[in-house]
Amino acid sequence: MSTQILVGTRKGTFLVKKEDGAWKARLCGHAGTGVNFVAKDPYTGRLWALLGHGHWGAKLSVSDDCGETWADAPAQIRYPEGSRFIAQDMYEDAASEHGVGWRISTKPATLQKLWVIGFGPGGRVYVGTIPGGLFESHDGGASFSLNMGLWNHESRGGDLSVAEPTAETKWFGTPASEGGDFAPGIHSVVVDPTNPSRILVAVSTAGVIESTDGGQSWHSRNKGLTMDHSPEPEAEWGHDTHYLELSAAQPNHVWQQNHSGVFYSDDGALNWRKVSAPEDGVHFGFPVTVDAENGRAAWLVPARGDNQRTAIEGGLFVAYTQDGGLSWTQQRTGLPQGNAWDIVYRHALANAGGVVAFGSTTGNLYLSEDRGETWITVGNNFPPIYSVRMG
Repeated sequence: MSTQILVGTRKGTFLVKKEDGAWKARLCGHAGTGVNFVAKDPYTGRLWALLGHGHWGAKLSVSDDCGETWADAPAQIRYPEGSRFIAQDMYEDAASEHGVGWRISTKPATLQKLWVIGFGPGGRVYVGTIPGGLFESHDGGASFSLNMGLWNHESRGGDLSVAEPTAETKWFGTPASEGGDFAPGIHSVVVDPTNPSRILVAVSTAGVIESTDGGQSWHSRNKGLTMDHSPEPEAEWGHDTHYLELSAAQPNHVWQQNHSGVFYSDDGALNWRKVSAPEDGVHFGFPVTVDAENGRAAWLVPARGDNQRTAIEGGLFVAYTQDGGLSWTQQRTGLPQGNAWDIVYRHALANAGGVVAFGSTTGNLYLSEDRGETWITVGNNFPPIYSVRMG
């Protein structure tokens, strides 16, 4: 059973531990600072926090004493000089069939957000950012470099350092930027624990991309996904994956919560199938977490929809499946069932050893010690919660 939970919020990093039979939370760092993501490197034990300082920009912070003290990481993330990306800025266009138009431009790449971090053995650390760069370290974070194979991928328009783009980009934007641009972002980085050369990333908005050679080459993994909002619903690119996770012991079982529903793959993301169940409230949402041992088991926290980002009908529940999405159970015991308007961000749901925990943007943190059968409230007055990870 997990006895420690790391919580990143708009105003600091919190540590939640079970002491004397009760779960207790304390602020353990970054008071007053936005913490987009905080996680533990399972190979070294080091804690990493991805900070958004507002006026001062983004910064990596580390702790080697379980969160007692924090320091700036030895190396910080910076885009190489001359890096560019193709931007597509949306605007209202009454003359357009869909009511919107796009302004295409090439912009210099500057760091707008540190969004997610992933880990591999041998000192491998991966950081996903806005505007869509994957930074990697092979020395435990002593240095970072931009993964050029993904940055120059044909789906992004190719290598813009040598010439103007010869093709349009298939990577669209996300409103999650701290820098103001409607730019693409990498919000999911998953390293297969049984094969560290296999890396999956998910992009808002492009879809799922996989490398099987340690990040040298990348291939789309979007077969079977659909875009309900698009005139080309089965296009290879343009999919708005909200979050991606796999099962540690059964890594061919991969799940994603998508803008257009819930999708599941049992063949390593080569093919996806939609497992939404709107009649059970399972369709739209942001997070998903997968059981480490049983790849067919997963939890979600559904929301009403894109334009109504609240709990469904004012009652909060977690949706659970143990058969690959063939059936869903609504887990409600202990969660508020009236006047509950929580929304849970993509990184704010996690599980380990039978413990499931999630936090909402309304500052509520909930926890279950029996795989979601019953829930307790850890606290109601946290700052808006951005990430919940087992540590």
